[in-house]
Amino acid sequence: MYIVDKEGNKLITAEPTTFKDQKLKERQHLQEWIAKSPEVLGEPLLIIQKEFDGFDQTIVIGTGAWV
Repeated sequence: MYIVDKEGNKLITAEPTTFKDQKLKERQHLQEWIAKSPEVLGEPLLIIQKEFDGFDQTIVIGTGAWV
């Protein structure tokens, strides 16, 4: 993948990275980007529902703690 340098009229190789290195998270970032622009996946999509985490009485799995 390359970054376009319009002023220098050249391509710059983009260094590989990870979501973790960029401090990006699936739920907070990736899912939101796709929900806002589903065409990035390369085919027509209809998003029916996104992941929901706002329940009143949710138990954190493995801890038994209520959030």
